[in-house]
Amino acid sequence: MKRLLCIISGMNAGGAETFLMKIYRAIDKTQYQVDFCTNGNGDYFYKNEIEKLGGKIYCIPSKSRSVKDFKKNLKEVIEKNNYKYVIRVTSNAMGFMDLKIAKEAGAEVCTARSSNSSDGGGLKAFLAHRLGKLLYGKYVDVKIAPSDLAAEYTFGKKAYRDGNVHILHNAVDTKVYRFDKQLRENIRKEFKISDETKVIGHIGRFMAQKNHTFLLDVFSEIHKRMPGTVLMLVGGGELEGQIRAKVSNLGIDDAVIFTGVRSDIPALLSAMDVFVFPSLYEGMPNTVIEAQATGLPCVISDTITKEADITGLVKYLPLDCSVEKWASAVFEEMKNERKDTHGDFVEAGYDICKVAKEFVSVVFGEKGN
Repeated sequence: MKRLLCIISGMNAGGAETFLMKIYRAIDKTQYQVDFCTNGNGDYFYKNEIEKLGGKIYCIPSKSRSVKDFKKNLKEVIEKNNYKYVIRVTSNAMGFMDLKIAKEAGAEVCTARSSNSSDGGGLKAFLAHRLGKLLYGKYVDVKIAPSDLAAEYTFGKKAYRDGNVHILHNAVDTKVYRFDKQLRENIRKEFKISDETKVIGHIGRFMAQKNHTFLLDVFSEIHKRMPGTVLMLVGGGELEGQIRAKVSNLGIDDAVIFTGVRSDIPALLSAMDVFVFPSLYEGMPNTVIEAQATGLPCVISDTITKEADITGLVKYLPLDCSVEKWASAVFEEMKNERKDTHGDFVEAGYDICKVAKEFVSVVFGEKGN
C-alpha cells in the first residue's frame, strides 16, 4: 500500500481540507492511504472520519511557534514512517520549504497543491511568496491547482502556460450533492423557515477574505425591499463576533441565521434559494461548485475565476458595484427555477470519481482505480 502524507495546518471544514477529504473518500484505500501532518491539537472537524477511513493525524509545532521544532518533528514523521509521497497544501510559495524538509527526510515525490489565488495582499506576504519560489521551487515535483488563477498565483504564469501545473477540479459526488426536496423541508423546519420565505445563503469561514461585512450590507438592502427574506450563514471563525455585532447594528437580528459549522451541506444548500459569495479572492471555491450541484443560482464576485461557472447558474459582479446593484442581481436570480446539473458536472469533469483517478495518476504516477 502506498501512503501519502498531507502537510496542512489543520483538518477543519475549509475548502482545501474538504477537497482532500473528497479525494480521500473516493480513492481505493486498499491500495492508497492518506495521513495528515498538522499544527493543531488534533481535535479537528474531520478527525473521526479520517480515523475511520484508516488515516493517521500527526500534530507538530507550527513554524510560527518554532521553525526549529517544526523542521525536527516533520523530518521525524517522514523518516520514521517511511513516507515516499508527500503533498503540501499552500497558496504562498514559502510553504514549499516543507517539501525541502520532506526531500531531505527521504520523500521521493513531493507535490504542492495551491489552495488560493492570493494571500490577501501586503508587502510581507508578497516578498515571502517570491522568496519561497526562488529558494524552494526546485523541491516541487508535482504542481496541482484548482483553477487558472490559483495556478498562476502559486506557481507562476509561465509554469501554468507551459502546462506544468495539473488542474484538478474541486469535484463533488453528484449522488450526494443534489437538490433534495425532503432535505429542504427538514432544514426549513429545523430553523422555523416557512415554505414561502426566500433564503439567501452563504457558506464560509468568518474571515476577512470571505467579505461578510459586504454581504450583510447587500442582505440589508434585500431585506428592506422584501422584509420576509432570511440570510443563512454557515460556518465559524475568528470574525464571527464582529459579524454578529454588525447584524445587530443593522437591525436584522431576526432575519439572520447562524448555523455554525455543519456537516449536512447538501441539505443546507437545498434549503436555500440563492447563494451569494462576495469573496475578495478565491482559488476555486468548493461551496460555489457545491451550490451549483444542487441547482442553486449563485451571485459571486468577479475576483473569482470564471472557471467556477460550470452550469450557467453563476452571475459575476464587481465588488465596487453598489450594494443596490448586488441586491437587484440577487432578486433576479430568485426568479430562476432549480436546475438539474448532473449532466453539466459530468461533462465538465467535476465528478469526484474522475478527479480522484486523476489525483492518483499525478501524485502516485500511475493509473487510478
